[in-house]
Amino acid sequence: QVTLVESGGGLVQPGASLRLSCAFSGRPFSNYAMGWFRQALGRDREFVAAIGRSGKDTYYGDSVKGRFTISRDNYKNTAFLQMNSLGPEDTGVYYCAAGAYYTGGTKPEHYNYWGQGTQVTVSS
Repeated sequence: QVTLVESGGGLVQPGASLRLSCAFSGRPFSNYAMGWFRQALGRDREFVAAIGRSGKDTYYGDSVKGRFTISRDNYKNTAFLQMNSLGPEDTGVYYCAAGAYYTGGTKPEHYNYWGQGTQVTVSS
């Protein structure tokens, strides 16, 4: 059974940066593509970024391109989301997800396992 645990969220001011981490356990990490999604209050879950098994291929949602960077460390079984130039529109619960079949999946149904989420709040 795969377990994902996110960390690194918090309350920051507009323009600040945060780095989220997603610790993966239970199966060989390099067998899974990874993704990040976010969900603001009252809204659907939104695709943020995805990364292939080797870390070579990355994909981003339009709203975060140029500001966020997804990466992974297959030795440490961890995925990361570096978020720069944060704005109030980035507020929400951020979830990491692992998928065995799709690379670059942009929909929740492309992923098999989910973490519990970490709250990111951007406010002055």
